[in-house]
Amino acid sequence: MTYKTIGPEDLKYLRGVCGDSNVITRDAISEDYSHDEMTPENLKKKPDVLVKVTSSGQVSKVLKYASDNCIPVTPRGQGTGLVMGAVPIHGGIMLDLTPMNKILELDADNMTLVVEPGVLIMEVRAFAEERGLYYPPMPGEKSASIGGNVSTNAGGMTAVKYGVTRDYVRGLEIVTPAGDIIEIEGKIAKNSSGYSLKNLIIGSEGTLAVITKIILRLVALPKKTISLLIPYPDPITAIKNVPLILKDKVTPVAVEFMEGDVIKIAEEYLGKKFPDHSAQAYLLLSFDGATKDQVQRDYEGVASLCLKNGALDVLISDTQERQDAIWSARSAFLEGIKASTTEMDECDVVVPISKIADFLMHKVNLEKKYELRVRSFAHAGDGNLHVYILKDDVDFTTWKEKLETIMQSLYDKARELGGQVSGEHGIGFMKKTFLAESVGPAAMALMRGIKKVFDPKNILNPGKII
Repeated sequence: MTYKTIGPEDLKYLRGVCGDSNVITRDAISEDYSHDEMTPENLKKKPDVLVKVTSSGQVSKVLKYASDNCIPVTPRGQGTGLVMGAVPIHGGIMLDLTPMNKILELDADNMTLVVEPGVLIMEVRAFAEERGLYYPPMPGEKSASIGGNVSTNAGGMTAVKYGVTRDYVRGLEIVTPAGDIIEIEGKIAKNSSGYSLKNLIIGSEGTLAVITKIILRLVALPKKTISLLIPYPDPITAIKNVPLILKDKVTPVAVEFMEGDVIKIAEEYLGKKFPDHSAQAYLLLSFDGATKDQVQRDYEGVASLCLKNGALDVLISDTQERQDAIWSARSAFLEGIKASTTEMDECDVVVPISKIADFLMHKVNLEKKYELRVRSFAHAGDGNLHVYILKDDVDFTTWKEKLETIMQSLYDKARELGGQVSGEHGIGFMKKTFLAESVGPAAMALMRGIKKVFDPKNILNPGKII
C-alpha cells in the first residue's frame, strides 16, 4: 500500500477541523508518541502529524479526509500498551483521543456509565465506587484509558469472578474509516439482532473503527474484600493448587501467581517490604461479599484446601493497610521487572488452567538452557501467563538470537497445550507472526476479510494484527 505524504494542504484542513493548537507537526511532537511501554529502540517512530480530537464529529472529519486521501491514521490513548499497537509504523496522522476524557452519564436505574475513550480506568472505578457501584475489570495499569482497554479487551486480576472488559461493554459509538458515526447496541442487557458488531470492535486494537463513546455495565459495590497470601515451597506446587481452588464451592475474585524472585524485584522497585519472605512462590487470592462473616466463610474452605496440598501457610489480609501492601507490590511487577534490566520482551499467553504447570516447567527449562533471566507471573485463575525475557548485560546480537528462539519456543508450547498467543495485551505489531501461526491461514483470511470490509483502503492503524 502506498500512502500519501502529508503536505501543507493536509495540515491546513486538519487545523481547520481541530484548531491550530491541536495539530502538531513532526519536529514539535513529543518523543512519547513514538513508542508504547515496550517498543524496541530501533522500531520507535513518530507520526508526521499529531491531531488532538475533542469530539466524534472531529474524528469523523479527520477519518473521512484520511480515507479520501489515503493517509494512514493511528488511534492512541495513554500509550500504555506492550505490543506497539499504538505506534505509527507508517507515519501519517496520529489521532490523540486523550482529550476526550469526560464521564458523560451515570444511569443508576440501568446500572450503566457512559464515558469517552480518554477516561482513565482508575477514574472510572473511583467514580463508580463513590456512588456505591463497581466497575470490576482491573488491569495492572490503572492509568490506561478505557478506550485502550476496550480496544484490547483487557482482562486483569478480577477476571476469575467478574470476567473481562468485553463483559462490561453494553454499547459503543464508533467512527468508521469512511467517517460514518454509528451507535452500536446501547443500555440493553441482551441482544440477538444480527451480527455482533460491538464484539468485533472490542479487541480489534483500533484497526476497524475509532471508539468515541462507551456504555459500561456496572454492578453493586462489594461491601467487604479480604485477600489471602499463600506461600508455597516451589512454583509447581503453587500452580497445581489452582484447579483445586477453582473447583471448590466458592469462586474467588482473583487467583494470582507470583514467583519469589519477582516479589523481590517489586520490593526493590517500590522500596517497600512484602508481608512474607519465606517462599519461592505464592498464590494471592481475593474474596468479596456483603459481610465480613460471609467472606470469611467463603475463604476458610479454600485456606484449608491449600494447607492440605502443600501450602506453607495462609496469611489473611483483612485490613486496608495490609491489602494495599500486597496489591501495590502485585501492581508493580511489570515496572519493577522493566527497571531491573536493560531491555526485555514479553510473552502474554493464555493456556488451559490445567496446563499452567506444564508451561511453567517449559519456561524454567528455557531459562536454564539459554542462560537468560526469564521472569514470570500469572493471572492463574484464567490461565493467563506473563513471561518476560530480560537482556541484562548480554550483547545485543546474542540477546536477539536467544530472544527469538525463546519466544518461538514459548508460543509453540502454548499452542501445543491448547492455548493462544495473547490473553489480554493484544497482538499489535510485535506479535503478528505468532498470531498467524496460532490461528492458521483460514482464520487469518477471515480476519483480513473483516478488515477489508471496514477499511477497504487500509488507512486505520495499518500493519497491526494481520
